[in-house]
Amino acid sequence: MADRVFGHIDETYEGQVFSNRLELSYSGIHRPTQAGISGSQNEGADSIVISGGYEDDEDHGDTIVYTGHGGREDGSTKQVVDQELVRGNKALALNVLKGLPVRVIRGTDKKSNYAPQEGYRYDGLFIVEEYWKDIGKSGFNIWRFRLRKQNQNDISIANILKEDQSEYKSTKRVETTVQRIVRDTELSKSIKLLYNYKCQVCDQAIETSSGLYAEAAHIKPLGIPHNGPDTLNNILCLCPNHHVMFDYGGFSILDDYDLIGIEGRLKIHSKHYINKEFLKYHLHHFYDEKNRF
Repeated sequence: MADRVFGHIDETYEGQVFSNRLELSYSGIHRPTQAGISGSQNEGADSIVISGGYEDDEDHGDTIVYTGHGGREDGSTKQVVDQELVRGNKALALNVLKGLPVRVIRGTDKKSNYAPQEGYRYDGLFIVEEYWKDIGKSGFNIWRFRLRKQNQNDISIANILKEDQSEYKSTKRVETTVQRIVRDTELSKSIKLLYNYKCQVCDQAIETSSGLYAEAAHIKPLGIPHNGPDTLNNILCLCPNHHVMFDYGGFSILDDYDLIGIEGRLKIHSKHYINKEFLKYHLHHFYDEKNRF
């Protein structure tokens, strides 16, 4: 089997149209002739096809909310059982952690303003920014992935490492880009000061040459589709390790502040009120005990 390519395929171009899935497969842009996700749960996903096959898909052009695979009746767009974070779904989740791009191919879909009139069109590289669990239109659990069209700002010169020549054999390097929104508001400063930069999970403050370091983590994420508020009752003070674990479902927090997924209990300052509705949201949408990494 050919090596998996995370990026453009040589001798193909964005906007190229293919008449059917077999032709698309021969091009190397999307190898599977039926599956919507091409990937490995150990490597990541290299391409997806969106063509109206799942009722919960949302196509907004440069942003796509993509529904994972599984749980449908044959020949139907409706879910009949819960989806699981396995195989292609887990592959797409791995793209988030590794910062790997995915090729997006749109197929004919009468409900989409962005789909081709016929055949399958390669529409370029997208960044998989986030994944979460939700209840779909048919009432079953689905996994959703937010994809954003990659642009030049996603590839920084800072990601290219230059070194002097040496007598040692050079090491093969693969350039990847990890997307992360960094916020430094008065609210984030307030929560860090309240806890003296100590993580609410491990109670450790990170000492650096320029002072203490911690991160402000939103319980219910900001922005579409979650629309969590940028308020103190939706923010935690965490170390980088526990921030990443929390964002990607490594653990969650119960109503009584006990942790689930890891041992311990969330440390709460007497002046810090946390809205428990946000805790419930995180537990339902991001923590999945059965399919944890």
